Amino acid sequence: MLKSQPDVVCLSHLRWKFVYQRPQHLMTRAARTRRVYYLEEPVEGGAQPHLEVTTDGGVTVLTPHVPPGLYGDAAEEVTARLLGPFLEREGVRRPLAWVYTPMRLPLLDVVQPGSVVYDCMDELANFRSAPPKLREREQELFRQADVVFTGGHRLYEAKRRQHHNVHPFPSSVDVGHFARARNGLPDPADQQHLSRPRLGFYGVIDERFDIELVGELARRRPEWQFVLLGPVVKIDPAELPRGENLHYLGMKSYAELPSYLAHWDVALLPFALNEATEFISPTKTPEYLAAGLPVVSTPIRDVVRPYGERGVVSIAQGVDEFEAAVLAALSADQTGRRARADALLAGMSWDRTWEEMQALLLRAEAGPGSLQGVARAGTFTAGGSD
Repeated sequence: MLKSQPDVVCLSHLRWKFVYQRPQHLMTRAARTRRVYYLEEPVEGGAQPHLEVTTDGGVTVLTPHVPPGLYGDAAEEVTARLLGPFLEREGVRRPLAWVYTPMRLPLLDVVQPGSVVYDCMDELANFRSAPPKLREREQELFRQADVVFTGGHRLYEAKRRQHHNVHPFPSSVDVGHFARARNGLPDPADQQHLSRPRLGFYGVIDERFDIELVGELARRRPEWQFVLLGPVVKIDPAELPRGENLHYLGMKSYAELPSYLAHWDVALLPFALNEATEFISPTKTPEYLAAGLPVVSTPIRDVVRPYGERGVVSIAQGVDEFEAAVLAALSADQTGRRARADALLAGMSWDRTWEEMQALLLRAEAGPGSLQGVARAGTFTAGGSD
């Protein structure tokens, strides 16, 4: 099928095969009507630089391999030299640049976009080991972007005065995918031996995960089985709480998740309250609800509103409240809560989110050349830097 709209070149900080989340949902939908190229961050891969090209979900995934010892801007200079000729061979002209991290801003010199979207899904500057240049480059990205999307309302509040065209798009959900958990899927082999009740979490386990809260809950309630799915990053695994009722089962694919959820009793959002979580809008919140599970969360702003205020997620601060909320969830009739959650989720599909984004994109792409004459701030070119 001929793609009728401008190609998309997505500049991301997340691996395509990492946790399946916002970029994958949106880019696979974009690929229905556009050619989509998803550029991952460079990896060290031998002395000879090359661009690994794979396809998944209609998306062309590009992984730059750079010589050992190259990091940051030095690695991105090599990426630029690989990307430019590739886009030329593919016939990519004035694409839509879809940017997830300001640190990749200099690559716009190579991409030469017709329009730019900054999809700000997190306040990356607040994360552990954030690059010192990130805030400065974000300001330049605001200057160059035609449209800015934010991953939640709290993030929108922080960004809306920094650009004239900012729109909040909180995490959406593929209801049909997760509702399969209500239909008696087989219990996965690595959790089927666990007794009930089971309290589950999936996602990245990093500095946002409240290890003290989870550890104390597990200590107080040895009869509760904690099923924790996902990669451990940016924290020492030795720091994680341990116990006979704490089960770290590793990362699972998006396709596997409903089978795990089908055999949980309560889903958890045990996020610490810190700089890294101030602006998050957890994608797993509506996914848990679509699976029909009761959910208990710490008071993350974009979970409190709308989920807590609508009475579909229990909000608890501190170990005492959290323990009480889990106990209530285990004993309560969930019929009314599930009906309220289903009504809320009905208007939150990724398809609808993409359609609304698409309308804004088409308006920007049809605009009067908003990028013409704008000097790019990047320093990389297809032939490398001076």
